[in-house]
Amino acid sequence: MKTILILGAGTGGIITAREISRYSGNEEDITLVKILVFEKEEKSVFSPSLPWLMVGDRKPKQLYENIKKLNAAGLEVINGEIEEVDPKNISVKVNGKEYKGDYMVVSLGVEQVIDHNLDKFGYNFFTLEGATQFNKKLENFSGGKIAILVSSLPFKSPAAPYEAAMLIEDYVRRHDLSKNTEVSIYTPEKGPMEFAGKEMSEELQALLKGKGIHYFPDHQVTSVTENTLKFSNNNSYEYDLLAFTPTHRSPAVIRNSPLAGESGWVDVNRNTMETNFPDVYAIGDITDIPLDTGISLPKIGVFARHQAEIVAHNIGRKMDHKVPDQTFTGEGEYFIEYGKGLASQAEVHLYDPSGPDSKMKDPQHLGHWSKWWAEKYWFFKNF
Repeated sequence: MKTILILGAGTGGIITAREISRYSGNEEDITLVKILVFEKEEKSVFSPSLPWLMVGDRKPKQLYENIKKLNAAGLEVINGEIEEVDPKNISVKVNGKEYKGDYMVVSLGVEQVIDHNLDKFGYNFFTLEGATQFNKKLENFSGGKIAILVSSLPFKSPAAPYEAAMLIEDYVRRHDLSKNTEVSIYTPEKGPMEFAGKEMSEELQALLKGKGIHYFPDHQVTSVTENTLKFSNNNSYEYDLLAFTPTHRSPAVIRNSPLAGESGWVDVNRNTMETNFPDVYAIGDITDIPLDTGISLPKIGVFARHQAEIVAHNIGRKMDHKVPDQTFTGEGEYFIEYGKGLASQAEVHLYDPSGPDSKMKDPQHLGHWSKWWAEKYWFFKNF
């Protein structure tokens, strides 16, 4: 009986486990393939909906499920901190116990680190707690300067700060706070979602401008006080309410393993997601995939989903003694919330050798409902 080790129960890990389970032939009384999922958290949070939580459009309990609900025939979730990863021998050590497998899929996402004492002055909206606490402050906000800060690059979900800003502007307008409130974004990026190409970046910036949101690119934060942000270009700005993205880095267990490339992230074949070790794959935010443009593939959930489906399919082919026949092509579709019950549909093809092939539609109700349905379907399908 083959054993698959899946490290991490984020988007990519869950889909990999579910897809392999679906094709394994496992039944209630029959286990043909053993699938072990290792996860340190007890809650599985649907991160794409955190901007909705920031403005009160979701309650915390709507955005998570207990990770143990993933358990199924032949599929077991093991809670605990991964202490060691040995890709050469396809094994991991968790809670002092070693587990060996025939295949390994690394989907550990990012490690969030708080720099500049940001958690003393603002709210990390990339966590359930941070988004919840921001919402509580927003509900009692009477006006002033709201800052959304991107603290460093790279960061996952690159549309999230822009979604947050536009939803906050929508909240401010609906609560008659527009006359005495400013919403601003500060980011080290040269343009919003610059990976998608100049045209889409400019279109998104135009949406921000149309909503009266102040946008400050090329702003790398250097220090933070209770009401002031200071940047490497010697500019400083005051704020009254702060939401921020944390520093994102590769988890220590990966940085200290043979899987880590020069960047600290995992290097993979950009089409098959295979690492330098046979039968060991890595997907999602944990990877570093250089593009022809000189930048890396952005850390977007839709890519993790596609990669997971491809890896699961190809592992299934290998177990059936067949040649893997699917590849990841750097394509994806996602939705960017605008407010007013509208969202823009964005499509990107980032493996195009001539440069990013990206398209973004004007905000529409259909886009918003498509994102709403994606959230509902995620929980229905997986839990």
